[in-house]
Amino acid sequence: MSEPTNSRKIEHINAILKDPDTDRNARYFDRIHLTHRALPELDLQQIDTSTEFLGKRLSFPLLISSMTGGDHELVRCVNTNLALAAERTGVALAVGSQRVMFTDAAAKQSFDLRKYAPTALLLGNIGAVQLNYGFAVEQCQQAVDLLQADGLYLHLNPLQEAVQPEGDTNFAGISKQIASIVNGVSVPVLLKEVGCGLSVADIELGLEAGVRYFDIAGAGGTSWSRIEHHRRDQDELGLKFQDWGLPTPVALQQAAHLRERATLVASGGLRDGIDMAKSVILGASLCGVAAPLLAPAMESADAVVEAIERLRREYLTAMFLLGVASTPELQGKSALIVDIR
Repeated sequence: MSEPTNSRKIEHINAILKDPDTDRNARYFDRIHLTHRALPELDLQQIDTSTEFLGKRLSFPLLISSMTGGDHELVRCVNTNLALAAERTGVALAVGSQRVMFTDAAAKQSFDLRKYAPTALLLGNIGAVQLNYGFAVEQCQQAVDLLQADGLYLHLNPLQEAVQPEGDTNFAGISKQIASIVNGVSVPVLLKEVGCGLSVADIELGLEAGVRYFDIAGAGGTSWSRIEHHRRDQDELGLKFQDWGLPTPVALQQAAHLRERATLVASGGLRDGIDMAKSVILGASLCGVAAPLLAPAMESADAVVEAIERLRREYLTAMFLLGVASTPELQGKSALIVDIR
């Protein structure tokens, strides 16, 4: 393997643990005010939080967003605990970038998770820019096969690559490359950002390439630009761009008119079940959360389950207070928004 690639994964985790400001905690969702129902006319115990995504039933619309992967005991521990928790709670899980498995065979173990989550919805993950650096359908399918994934993320991270010391910055013609993957792999392809948001123009390019699933992954949560800052000696570029991007709720609003053709996933700055409810109201089919689950994943699967159950209770309570009996009924119900400031 390229040792720097594996070391980078641990450097990322260490940066998050040592610098709390890598989580920008912008709280963009707090600007959205919802209609409280004092007479919800519902039995809390009868509310159905479940939803369906990529043909699998989820207990509620939570996706454990991509975090890490590689040849390190800590990484294997994190991914194993996340997979075990996803299976026990009936939520989806996306792994971190699988590029590392092609440079170090030992890294494959951190992505061999189906044995821990036999029924969970699992998503593989390859950086889209790697399609300009030798990756093709073969490598993408190998990533899918190892994980036995239900779908494949192609992640877009131009800012992270631009501020990364060893970044891959040739994004020319990527949309055409994406089309070849969509047509070549055995599972649906999902396009995602990593914390700067997908614009309408990005989604339209993805639609032209045949993609139907888009993870907005907007600004407001973990700043990979700030994380990369810690890896560049005396270079302020990562700090300068640490808050760059479209806030997640703004990106969801801008993409609302595309929902007949595009299935949206909300991630980036979601920190509780109320943020999840607001995301679903804005049209998201699934809600991605990562940072709040990292520390629990370093502890145990039980700790991750506890954190997930807390999110589910918050989401359920929000539905109850909005007078909404099911997740499909909540999705896109913009009339519940009082105002956005």
